[in-house]
Amino acid sequence: MKIIPYCIALTMWALALTCGYAQEKDITDQLALLNASKESVITKEKEALKFEVERINERLNSGNISQTEAEDLKKNAAEKRALNIENRVAIIENKIALLERNKGEEIDDDADFIIRFRGEEGEDNGTIYIGRKNKKRKYDRLTISALTFAAGINHSLIDGTSLSDSPYSIGKSRFVEFGIAWKTRLLKNSNVIRIKYGLSLQWNKINVKNNKFFVQNEEVTSLEDFEYDLKKSQLRITNLVVPVHFEFGPSKKIVHDDYFRYSTVDEFKIGIGGYAGINIGTRQKLKYNVDGAKIKDKIKTDFNATDFVYGLSGYVGFDVISLYAKYDLSPMFEGQAIEQNNISLGFRLDLD
Repeated sequence: MKIIPYCIALTMWALALTCGYAQEKDITDQLALLNASKESVITKEKEALKFEVERINERLNSGNISQTEAEDLKKNAAEKRALNIENRVAIIENKIALLERNKGEEIDDDADFIIRFRGEEGEDNGTIYIGRKNKKRKYDRLTISALTFAAGINHSLIDGTSLSDSPYSIGKSRFVEFGIAWKTRLLKNSNVIRIKYGLSLQWNKINVKNNKFFVQNEEVTSLEDFEYDLKKSQLRITNLVVPVHFEFGPSKKIVHDDYFRYSTVDEFKIGIGGYAGINIGTRQKLKYNVDGAKIKDKIKTDFNATDFVYGLSGYVGFDVISLYAKYDLSPMFEGQAIEQNNISLGFRLDLD
C-alpha cells in the first residue's frame, strides 16, 4: 500500500507544474495584450489627430477661420494628442511593470472598479456596467438594456362627441410612462431592424371640466354635477403594461480590437408596435372649498376601469428623444353604453 502515497505525491507535483505553466502562460498573454495596446493607443491618437486636422482644413477652406487661427488649432491638437499618447502609454507601461514584478500574484486594485453608462465610441451603449475595467467584453451583443421615460398630454375620445364638446380638459390632462426595456438585433450582420420590449408603468390622468366628477353606480360610471365649486377634478388610471415595438433606423458599427458594437447615437429611428397589460389602480382626486376651508378628497375605487388594457403605440425620433403617441384599443370603462378610449401624445426618452 506504500504506492498510494507516492501516487498522491506524484499527482500533486503534476498539478503544481500544470498550474504553474497555466499561470505563466496567462501572464505572457496579458503582457502581449498590453504591449499590443500601446501600439493601438498610438494608432488611434494619430488617427484622431488626422481627423481633427481635416476638420480644421475644412473650416479654413470655407473661410470660417484664418490661416493663423488654423495653425494655432493644429498646434493645440497635436500637443493634446501627444500628451494623450504619453499619458496612456505610461498607464499601460505601469501595468506591465506591475504584472512583471508581482509575477501573477492577485492584486487588489480598487482603481479598476468603475461605473460605466453609455460609454464612448458606442462602447456598451444602453447599459450600466459596475465592475472592473479589465473585464473581458463579449465580442458581440445581440441584446442591450435601457430605461424609457415618456410624458405629455392625455385625453379620452368619446364615441360621437367632438373634441370641442368633450367634458375633459386637454391642456390639463397629462400622462407619464416609465419603464425598463430590452432591445434585440434581429439580423446577424445588420442593426437596421430590432425588436424593443420591456415593462412599463403608465399613469393616465383625465381632468374634468364644468364642475363635474365621476360617480360609480354599480356597473355604470358617469359624470355628475358636484355640489361645491371644484378647483380640481381628476381621474388617474395606473396600468402595468408590456410594450413591444419593432424599431427601424440606421446605426454605426464601431469596431474595437476584441469586440464591436452597434451605436444608434445621433441616428434617426422609428418604432411601431403596441402594448398590453393590466390596470393596477384607479383614483379620483377632488379639490374644493367649503366655508373657506380647503378640502382634498381622494377616492380610490375601480370606477369600472377596464382590467385588461391593450393598444397601439409608436415613436419617431433622433438619438434619445422621440415624438411618442399611444392609443388604447380597450375602452377606458367596461360595460358602458358609450365607449371612450384613452389617447396620449408627448415626448419619449430612450436611454439606449
